[in-house]
Amino acid sequence: MRLCFLVEEQYRYDGMPLDVIRQLTAWGHRVDVLWPGRSLLPMSELIQVGRHDAWVLKTVSGGPGLTLLEAAATVGLTTVNDARAIRGVRDKALAAVIARSRGLPVPVTYAAARLEEFAAIPEADFPLVVKPADGSAGRDVRLVATPDRLSDPGAGPAGEGLLIAQPYVPNSGTDLKVYCVDGELYATERCSPLHPGRAVPERRVPLTPEVARIAAEIGTVFGLDLYGADILLGPDGPVIVDINDFPSFRQVPDAVARVSAAVLRLARTGTGRPGPTPTAAPSPVPDPAPAAVGGTR
Repeated sequence: MRLCFLVEEQYRYDGMPLDVIRQLTAWGHRVDVLWPGRSLLPMSELIQVGRHDAWVLKTVSGGPGLTLLEAAATVGLTTVNDARAIRGVRDKALAAVIARSRGLPVPVTYAAARLEEFAAIPEADFPLVVKPADGSAGRDVRLVATPDRLSDPGAGPAGEGLLIAQPYVPNSGTDLKVYCVDGELYATERCSPLHPGRAVPERRVPLTPEVARIAAEIGTVFGLDLYGADILLGPDGPVIVDINDFPSFRQVPDAVARVSAAVLRLARTGTGRPGPTPTAAPSPVPDPAPAAVGGTR
């Protein structure tokens, strides 16, 4: 098969997806690698029916790779994940609306262009967790204890763009990360970015039936085949606080081989799920060497 991977600059040395690219190449498949953040991209030539069997995206939220993936999908090419599904989770404000409308356990979510606008949120909803709507990998997540602390230096994420705020869910300081690889679920626990002083070794943990049901429902609701979800075990049960397409899959056994095999199956059959449909009824519930890959740099 011939595949095209879109890899953002931030991930140029990451095992995911570079090890997957190398594995697919070792299995005899042709993998072209595009670096949308640092390359001239001849769009008219790249997006051609029949040139690649599937396109795979590993990029930051808001990065140029998603535009390329959506362009490929627009002309009928197979994308992994489904391009519409990726758009649904990359915007965290949109993801919260989709999830809550389909009955998934997500905190009440507020959005504002400026941090000070969150002062209008009822004080009973504080402490607030504030983060960029297009954030990723736990970066720029802030905990704001009271409305008057919104004006403190560093209270909010740096930079510009839409912000979201959600009431803090009391928890043990440990995040549960659930990964889905083409229908198979794996769970790990690790220290929450809001509790960096806690010593929590990252390790695989068993999935409870309730968390497994919620994690599987995320894939159905958003139309994802490869994804991860951050879930907190709050006083009222599991709560979803983040969803990511094509995450790191850390601690997943034989992750490279499993993800590589999933990419090939999805490339052959097409992603098995449609993207999110807001009107649907609620649910009941190092740089790879040029010789190693056919890269366009």
